[in-house]
Amino acid sequence: MPDPPRLTGTTGTTCPTGTTGPTGTTGTTCPTGTTRLTRPALLAVGGYAATRLTGLAVLAVAAAVTGEDWLHRLRGRWDSVWYVRVAENGYGYEATLPTGAVHSDLAFFPLLPALERGLSAVLPLDAATAGLLVSWTASLAAAWGLYRCGAHIAGQRTGVLLAVLWGVYPTAFVQSMAYTESLFTALAAWSLYAVLRARWILAGLLCAVAGLTRPTAVALIAALGVTALVALVRDRRLPPRTAAGVLIAPLGWLGHVTYVGVREDSPTAYFAVQAAWGNSIDGGLALARFIAGLPWPAALGLTAALVLLGGLVALCVRQRQPLPLLVYTVGVVVVSLIGAAYFGSRPRLMMPAFGLLLPPAAALARLRPRTAVPVLAALALASAGYGAFTLLGSGPP
Repeated sequence: MPDPPRLTGTTGTTCPTGTTGPTGTTGTTCPTGTTRLTRPALLAVGGYAATRLTGLAVLAVAAAVTGEDWLHRLRGRWDSVWYVRVAENGYGYEATLPTGAVHSDLAFFPLLPALERGLSAVLPLDAATAGLLVSWTASLAAAWGLYRCGAHIAGQRTGVLLAVLWGVYPTAFVQSMAYTESLFTALAAWSLYAVLRARWILAGLLCAVAGLTRPTAVALIAALGVTALVALVRDRRLPPRTAAGVLIAPLGWLGHVTYVGVREDSPTAYFAVQAAWGNSIDGGLALARFIAGLPWPAALGLTAALVLLGGLVALCVRQRQPLPLLVYTVGVVVVSLIGAAYFGSRPRLMMPAFGLLLPPAAALARLRPRTAVPVLAALALASAGYGAFTLLGSGPP
């Protein structure tokens, strides 16, 4: 079987192939156009929006059949409730479980509730509805950012398909909820795109804002840091703007961790708060125990899914994705697997790792539209069905 094509340096533009970008790969500094909404970008965002509208339509129909409130399922359950409580009352709420475990709202990062509070103050919306508005808007910005990254790396058609594939991810229904995944993915995608364009200060600023959104920002911080370190070793110099971007990048994440530490009078308070939620880092032991405790058919299926995940990561490496995207993708996957979090949330936690979708996007780009479109339509319906089933169920995503 021949090796998969190299993605780097196949941007579909007329850029010279000998240029060397911040990642040490060819073609990575070649611009693929400005950040305005070009026709392919509109196709990417429109195609993505179509997948999510399909998901919302299926959810609304299923909710009507079962007598449920579909809008409440998107804005008023699980983590959404915690974000709204922070937006309305600030930090300080704790819930004590029957087991004695204490869940503190300090585990939730402040950007989404701050936006909910701000929008509800200036618009005739409650905080929960404002959260939906933020998430839906951010999801479109994320699709645009994914298109830009994909087009820069592998051409416009792949960029379009990357955005659409993100919309049919199995847990893509979360992108339509008042959760942080859409907001974080938008910030991460545009930060990585800025790195690919060697705009380090912008990348650092976007990374810092992403650090106020989710703990997964550590993967994005690592992506910028490792990329800069490789450039330093290769060139034996680090431009001031690159150094500034790297120094700015962790400020948001560190800011929340520091705030929790000062509030609780302990430098490790944030990690204690996360541990109380069951989110401590155990190197994957909880995942291994979970698999071992399943009936063998389910354990075999889950093991196969993890092998498939590993294969996708290996394919990303073989296709020589740009270093910042590769480090970010692997970082998000690792962070999602080595914690002791509720297992059902792990596919959602990995959803921002959009680099995993670049190999299938590149494969679909080689197909004729009359073949690729039905495949995407089938995936959209499958994702919509799974989303409706999950949202109308009892467990959190």
